Amino acid sequence: MKKDNETNAMYYLMCERTWIYYTLIAIGGFFGAYTYLLRGNVFCNAQTGNVVLMGMALGAGKWREGVYYLIPIFAYLMGAFCSELLPNPIKHRLPMRWDTLLIAIEMFVVVVLGFLPESAPVQISQVAINFIASMQYNTFRQAQGVAVATTFATNHIRQIGIGLAKEVKHLKLKEKEFRKKMLVHLNMLLFFAAGAVVGTVFCNLLVGKAIWITLIPFAVLFAALLHADLTTEKDLVERKPSGH
Repeated sequence: MKKDNETNAMYYLMCERTWIYYTLIAIGGFFGAYTYLLRGNVFCNAQTGNVVLMGMALGAGKWREGVYYLIPIFAYLMGAFCSELLPNPIKHRLPMRWDTLLIAIEMFVVVVLGFLPESAPVQISQVAINFIASMQYNTFRQAQGVAVATTFATNHIRQIGIGLAKEVKHLKLKEKEFRKKMLVHLNMLLFFAAGAVVGTVFCNLLVGKAIWITLIPFAVLFAALLHADLTTEKDLVERKPSGH
């Protein structure tokens, strides 16, 4: 019994596997290119920029413009709110985890956004991506025990810097466990950049419909997560992913 418990404790859920996170952050990089190039020259994966722009607008007396930024900020807030409340009800009512359903929701949003004409208000895409990015950021928190973000790169750059500092401080140590963590963050950064590169290429080729390209990796993620929910992890439905 003890051995079984130890094995179970070492097992990472499918929604915690590193390849899931690498795929998600690549999609995040794609979204960044998409919203910047085609939907108002903004990055919707995080809200720091919107808060700064709101402050700048209010400071310049542009009240209407400043108040507008409350909309994407509120959408991001609601994404976190919903993703915090929904996991338990979902796993008790559906044969899947919240993580799996979230990927399906993101796919639905992507399909809708791809149908928007180029003349559609950019705010529609911005708010929609703000909402799903917030839910994703709050849902996928740790890749096999390493705390990461799937929607922006700032913390990964910071963690790489910390890892390099540890390399310098512990040159004589034979065991370098910290290196594994640094490599995860390095890979996250590289996948984010790769997603932005691919996003730029397809946005130039397909314009607004380029966002449909993300349905391919999303479909792979959904299939893997749903398969785990229905088979290998069916009896682990009460187990929470790391970081929750």
